[in-house]
This record gives sequence, C-alpha cells and structure tokens, in this order.
Amino acid sequence: MLGCFCEHAGVGLGPPVTLPCSHPAVKVKKPIQTKFRMPVFNWVALKPSQIDGTVFTELNDEKVLQELDMSDFEEQFKTKAQGPGLDISSLKVKATQKAPSKVTLMESNRAKNLAITLRKGGRSIQDICTAIETYDQQALSLDFLELLLRFLPTEYERTLIGKFEREQQPEEELSEEDQFMIRFSKIPRLAERMNVMIFLGNFSDTAQLLMPQLNAIIAASMSLKSSSKLRNILEIVLAFGNYMNSSKRGAAYGFRLQSLDALLEMKSTDRKQTLLHYLVRVITEKYPELTGFHTELHFLDKAGTVSLDSVLQDVRSLQQGMELTRKEFMRQDDSLVLKEFLKANTELMEKLQADSKTAKEAYESAVEYFGENPKTSPPTTFFPMFMRFIRAYKKAEQDIELWKKQEAAAKEAESGRPGSEEQLDLKSPFQKAKRQQMDMIAELKKKQMVKEPLIYEGKDGAIEDIISALKTVPFTARTGKRSSRLFCDVSFSEESPL
Repeated sequence: MLGCFCEHAGVGLGPPVTLPCSHPAVKVKKPIQTKFRMPVFNWVALKPSQIDGTVFTELNDEKVLQELDMSDFEEQFKTKAQGPGLDISSLKVKATQKAPSKVTLMESNRAKNLAITLRKGGRSIQDICTAIETYDQQALSLDFLELLLRFLPTEYERTLIGKFEREQQPEEELSEEDQFMIRFSKIPRLAERMNVMIFLGNFSDTAQLLMPQLNAIIAASMSLKSSSKLRNILEIVLAFGNYMNSSKRGAAYGFRLQSLDALLEMKSTDRKQTLLHYLVRVITEKYPELTGFHTELHFLDKAGTVSLDSVLQDVRSLQQGMELTRKEFMRQDDSLVLKEFLKANTELMEKLQADSKTAKEAYESAVEYFGENPKTSPPTTFFPMFMRFIRAYKKAEQDIELWKKQEAAAKEAESGRPGSEEQLDLKSPFQKAKRQQMDMIAELKKKQMVKEPLIYEGKDGAIEDIISALKTVPFTARTGKRSSRLFCDVSFSEESPL
C-alpha cells in the first residue's frame, strides 16, 4: 500500500477516481430524470460501504449514459400507464413555480410513524402533554405511552426546534407532527416522566406475575432438599448401581441426576422389565414407607417452567423503576399520583426483593445439594429430571399391579377349582361364548358316545355347523342361565326327553 490514498484507473471508462484505501470516497450520484415512467429493475443494490475492493470502484456508469442515447430505450421499456411526457428542459422553470414546501423538523418516515401513533392516541397535542406532566394514567393508555416513548426528541431534532424558534417562524407552517414535537420537547425531564408513567402502569401486573414464580422456586427447592424419602430412594439407586458397576468401574460415591433416566433403559435378561420396575418391587416389598415419596415434593411442575434469571432481572428492573419514581417524587413532592403509588407499593417491592433473594439462595442450595451446578442447570432443566423420575416410578407401579392381576387370572384359569364358573361372569362376553361353545361340544360328543339320537343325526358336519352358527350369531347374555339361545332351541327340539 502506497500512502493513504490509491488511484484506481478507470480503464477506458473515464478519468481516475481518487479513493481512500480502506474507506472509499465514493462520488455521490444524482438521480436520473427520465422522460417516461420506467419499470423497476428488481436487483439487490450494494451500499457505498460494500464496494471497497470490488470491481465496482473501477466503473463509471455516468460516462456510459453520456455516451448513449437513452430515448430509444425509454420508448422500448416504458410502462404502459403513462401521463403526458415530461419536458426535462422545463424542470428548473417549473420547480421555481411550485408552492414552497412546509418546513419540517423530522425525518419523513419518523414523522409518518408519529402521525399514526398520535391518531391512535385520539387526543389533542395539549391533552397528551398535560397528561404526561401530571402523570395522568387515566388519560393515556399504557400501549400508547410505550409507542410514544419511541419518539423522544433526538438531539438533532432539538437543534432544529431551537433554530426554528430563534427565527420566530410561525408554527402554522409546520405539520401537526412537528407542532407536537415542539410541545413534547418542552416537558421537563421528559424521558424520566415517560419511563415513570410506564413503570406505574406495569408495576401491579408484573408483580402479580413474578410472585407465584418465586414462590414455586422456593417451595420446590426446599421440598426437594428436605425430603427424607427421596434421599432413601436415591440411596437405593446408588446401591444397585454400585452392585452392578463396582467390580468393573470401581465404586461410585454419587451420580448425576440424569442417571435416573437410565433406570428405564436397562432391561432384565428376559427383556420383560426394566431396572426401575425391579427397584419399585424392592421398595414396595422391603421399604413400603418410601412408596409415596413424591407426596413430599411440591410445585415441581410449576418451578420447572420458570426462567429464574429472567425473573430476577424483572425484579431488578422493578427496583430500578421504583428508585426512579422516588427521585421524581423528591423533585416535585406535590405530585399526589407519585405519593399514593409509593405509599401503596413500597412494601410489596420490598417483599419481591426479599423473595427473589430467597428463591435464588434456595434454588442454588438445592441444586448443589444434589451434585449439580447452578450455573449450568437452570430450573427448566433441574426440576424436570425429578418430574420424569416420578412419572416413570408411578408408571412402573401401575405396570407391576397390572402384571399381578394378569398372573392371578392366568393361575385361576389353569386351576379349574370349584367356583371358577362363578368367576366366569366377570369375564368378557367373548370368553363366555367360547366357554359355552366348548361345553356344548363336550355334551354332543358325550351323547354320540352313548348312541343318543341327535337332531342333526344323518347329516355330515353337525358340530361344525353349530360352531359356525355360534361365531356368526350375535351372543346375548341371559339372566340366570349360562346357555345361549341357540343351545336352548336345540335342546327343546330333541325327540327324546331328557
């Protein structure tokens, strides 16, 4: 690099353009006035700051346009909807004939957005500014105040306002937005007043939102740390883990809470149960006093949804707002609005601060107590680990209870002991129909053995026909009788009495 500036030759495209090596001094291009309205070329343009070191610093498009006759291009590409052709030579004359434009104190887009905001407010300039000066929350909605906060006068706008007033120009020449900005800028400590008003409007709802979240963190943390049953459960898990691992990996003195999820992953040799199922059986049989351990744990689900860092930050923001409100009240102690607010909410703010400190300490203590790191284990991670374990434990209890019932039913079905027929009524209609079918087949076979005449004697496939009929005819249970209607009809149609 030679010196501070480099010269880029405009190869055949015009005289050299002097550009700084790191920040090109790009020549400002004037807009081109066409005779006809032209369509928009939908490209992605580069900003002047983006062309440093690119080919575009070597190009001179203005020279190209000077060399070409663009009238044919306009004829070929002009839009269909056209007004009368524009005489470019008369532009300067017409420009001098135009009515003088209004003086403006704001950038056009900012002025448009302010106009929209003022329309939403639905009040006059004077009413809005008076309400801000007197902290009148009834006159201005919280939403409107938050929108208006974006339009605090900038230093540049204040400079323009000062110049306008020094020149003693009539305000009638200004737009409504500029007139509002002049009156708006005259409010003492405008930013502080606006922020105080927004704080007053938000305080109650924010406090009511934060308080239960802090309480959930406190209750969940303290219940986990104080639960003796949970400690015993973890002790049993540690014992079984060491029993399986110590000979290979050495004895462990504790485990991360995420290890509780692994209890569901380890299966027995026959793949019919998990390690958690086995532990539940052991606890139920040997330590029945621990089965309801989860009743000692409170608000884990609610605490698991709390972003504690965000809640603590919100409490700090409320405290800052309260301090700002106190300072404003000290500057003008005649404000009844500020006086009543401070009187009604100072105690609540102190309680929020105390509870936030308690929640932070209780949570960090609980997390460290279970071997985790508070910095890397937020409530949304920490509490759900216990919630998953509790859900899995309850599910394992249900599985074991179901397996016991199924095992008892299977044993009863195989035993054939007296009284089994009375238990049949507890089974499903399908099972009852199947039992009746088997009884009927046995009865028919018995009659065939003693040469008793049958209604279907002489026909092939009699028993199969009955079975088919039982399968196709809907079964209806009858009060006091186990036989099906078809079986009753058959028995009454026999020629020889029973």
